[in-house]
Amino acid sequence: MLRFMSNLLGVKASQAANAGIEALVRWDPKSASEAELRTMEQHLDELGREVAQARAAYDREKKEADAIQALAQQRLAAADHLQRQSATEADPGRKAALESSLTTLVDMLEKMQPDIDREKQDAADAKDFLEMLEQTYAEAGGKLKQGRSELERAQRDMARAAQQRETAERQAETSRRAAGLASSTSSLTVALKAMQESAQRDRVSADAASAKARLLRPTTPEQDDPNIAAALSAAAGKPAQPQSVAERLAALRAAGGHR
Repeated sequence: MLRFMSNLLGVKASQAANAGIEALVRWDPKSASEAELRTMEQHLDELGREVAQARAAYDREKKEADAIQALAQQRLAAADHLQRQSATEADPGRKAALESSLTTLVDMLEKMQPDIDREKQDAADAKDFLEMLEQTYAEAGGKLKQGRSELERAQRDMARAAQQRETAERQAETSRRAAGLASSTSSLTVALKAMQESAQRDRVSADAASAKARLLRPTTPEQDDPNIAAALSAAAGKPAQPQSVAERLAALRAAGGHR
């Protein structure tokens, strides 16, 4: 077991490297990608197996240390008992046998002491190694959890940004459509205004023509008064129109060449 612990403690650095312990401890979870998280999770699983192995090794070492310590205590108690027996024994032969047995136990206890110290140290080393791995495992697990949380938060932020972008694009499209509608409305307004102005000009022209026609049209006195009408005709070089029946008959005769 001593050789096993020596080898175990001697390759701590390589085991840590192989298990990805250093990568986990130094890893920055804020910038981790999904692939990095999976790699870190694999390292964490490997580290978990290392913790389990270290715990099993510590349990074995502790049991062995406890067993040899218990055996030493039992032998020491037996030695004390033999010493008391030898002190009160009156029979020289019996006393010599008890002292011989006591000497044997003391020799055994003295030879056991290096093994006891070694087992205690192996158990202490195994405990230190286990605690180191457990602390690293807890730290790595916390970082992995933080990395997962950071990645999920980043994914939510990306989804939220995409949604905001889509909303902004829809709003921009709505604004463009509204602008197009406003432009069409403006064009329609311009066209209506031009038509209204044209109609107004036509109305003005029509009013001017009507005014001119009214100005040039003979007034009522000119039409109702025969003398004024005859005078106007004479002034215009037109022959006077016959008014009476006799004048009209005379005009017919003159036109037909009869007298």
